[in-house]
Amino acid sequence: MKYNQNQKISQITEKTLVVGVDIAKKVHYARAFDWRGIEYGAVIHFKANGSGFEEFLKWMENIREKYGMIKVIIGLEPTGHYWYTFTQAVLEKRILVVQVNPYHVKKSKELDDNNPSKSDRKDPKTIAMLVKDGRYQIPYIPKGIYAELRNINNLREEFLKKIWSVKNKIIRWIDMYFPNFFKVFGNWEGKTALKTLEKFGLPENIVKASAEEVLSIWREDVKRGVGIKRAEKLLEEAKASVGVREGLISAKYHMTLLLQEYRELRRVLDEIEEKMETLVLEIPGAMNIIEMKGIGIKTVAGFFAEVGDITRFNHPKQIIKLAGLNLRENSSGSHKGETTITKRGRSRLRALLFRAILPLAGKNKEFNALHHYYISRKGNPLKKMQSLIALCHKLIRIMYTLVSKGVKYDPIVMMNDIRRPEIKQAA
Repeated sequence: MKYNQNQKISQITEKTLVVGVDIAKKVHYARAFDWRGIEYGAVIHFKANGSGFEEFLKWMENIREKYGMIKVIIGLEPTGHYWYTFTQAVLEKRILVVQVNPYHVKKSKELDDNNPSKSDRKDPKTIAMLVKDGRYQIPYIPKGIYAELRNINNLREEFLKKIWSVKNKIIRWIDMYFPNFFKVFGNWEGKTALKTLEKFGLPENIVKASAEEVLSIWREDVKRGVGIKRAEKLLEEAKASVGVREGLISAKYHMTLLLQEYRELRRVLDEIEEKMETLVLEIPGAMNIIEMKGIGIKTVAGFFAEVGDITRFNHPKQIIKLAGLNLRENSSGSHKGETTITKRGRSRLRALLFRAILPLAGKNKEFNALHHYYISRKGNPLKKMQSLIALCHKLIRIMYTLVSKGVKYDPIVMMNDIRRPEIKQAA
């Protein structure tokens, strides 16, 4: 996609007031400039609340009227979550708000005074100068169903981190007190394994019971798939356990608490995912993606949560760039370095697409054929990871088409687009 800095610069005219705002938790700082970088008025600081926002808007309007400016553009550096309320207050007044890259602010703040120092008075000017030069982006703030979906997806990610933390603690506990446990159960999250940890926990408690007693406890929750041989195996491994034998009362209590926390987090997570699935089905065209073999509804929900309204993009390359999957060349003179992805976009979207492409490459015939072609073609064969990245690009283009044009996924059309007869035969 062509770099559109010229278009951004053209937005700054002689009648444009450029305001740079340094965002903080309690107090924001702002400075105003014209299109050449001449400052108007004095630096202002205002509180991050309703009265503070009104004070800022009044100050800005006075400068605009005094110097005969027609248009106002406000630039800010997104700092944590503190910029949301300020942006909302400004957008309600129908004033353009743009963002500058924090990395750009850090690197360009020495241009005026050759000093790397950071201050609340200095940063607003640096931000305004970046905006004046067209080095900004217009932030996307999702609305309606897309805002709901992003919020619920953020909540899901939060609880996923919590549940993984609990899982790691449970595995650590098992490794310490009953390392032979995994010789009996491949996965501690299975019903039989969870029942064992809840009822017995420690190997010292298991050896006190008979195989028949263990089996009867299992069958309270699990009716099939367990037998006396596994119960005997559990007793055998419990007797041979080399786990820690001190502090066992508190250790058993610790496991009880961990399992209670795990079950509650699992319940909440299931509830969140159910809400996500309900929301995503309301998005036009989402079902066209879900019907693709190898794509799950959670993947589609996560995709729309990160991308938002897909119709706001003019080309799928914009979504590729948003995900940080666009390529960058590392070369200088005669040296030709390795081409890699930029990783400058939304990391969560990039991770979601990569996780989605793995089952697609295995289960979807068209993607599997394309992957096989990429890694085995005679001319310029790709490595497996390079092929997966190329397939991520393909997936984005397909998802964009299915939603923007409202068509259903057609394997034949996809293979025709590739225009390579050997791939069609493989599929």
